Amino acid sequence: MKFAPLIEKITIVSNEVDLRSCFMDYAGELVGATAWGLDLLDSRLRVLESDLWGVPDTFRDRYQEVGQSEDRVSQRMIQQQIPVHHLSVQSLKAWHQSALYQDVFRNYGLEHGMVAPLIGVSRLIGGIYFLRGKEFPTFNDSDLIHVSSLCQHLSVRLATLRFAISPSLINCLTPREVDVAELVAQGLSNREIALKLYISRDAVKQVLKRMFQKLDVSARAEMVARLKA
Repeated sequence: MKFAPLIEKITIVSNEVDLRSCFMDYAGELVGATAWGLDLLDSRLRVLESDLWGVPDTFRDRYQEVGQSEDRVSQRMIQQQIPVHHLSVQSLKAWHQSALYQDVFRNYGLEHGMVAPLIGVSRLIGGIYFLRGKEFPTFNDSDLIHVSSLCQHLSVRLATLRFAISPSLINCLTPREVDVAELVAQGLSNREIALKLYISRDAVKQVLKRMFQKLDVSARAEMVARLKA
């Protein structure tokens, strides 16, 4: 898989709509998928925006009706916030016997699935998924590694678009620094940030110290203003 051209395109989009469009235009071909999609979620994991290519919308409707409670792959992804494919959680025989396969996948000529999380401010804000027909091989752990890298870039870009960080500064920030910057902009204290990100208050202080040095600022409000400049 050669994700570099897609990742390069992701870094220059100017809004979430273009980001989703960029993903939908290129990602499925790179993974060798029959169908693929991207969902953005609210804090209660309800779908806010959804893009789907390769199968009719009735697939999504049928999945929501029959498959969500049976979808062990997505449940694992949500619980652990890691990329997952079907053979990560069950045998091929068990998958073929599942209601999700029998009542949804099989009816649309689909055989294999893989999902991966989009993370923002240390919570799940969405996911991407890839589906393959019977003529394709199963997804494997190598696929998960490549998709994990893509998800990291998508997650960071989503975070920066939502926080509106100046394009001239984004490349100097790590994903962790973007997370902290978003929470600082929301007015959270170091303690609250630490709880949100599951890190220590000292770790938050160290991240802020590095950001202050990078941005040549001395206060939180100044840092936020500098990032939005």
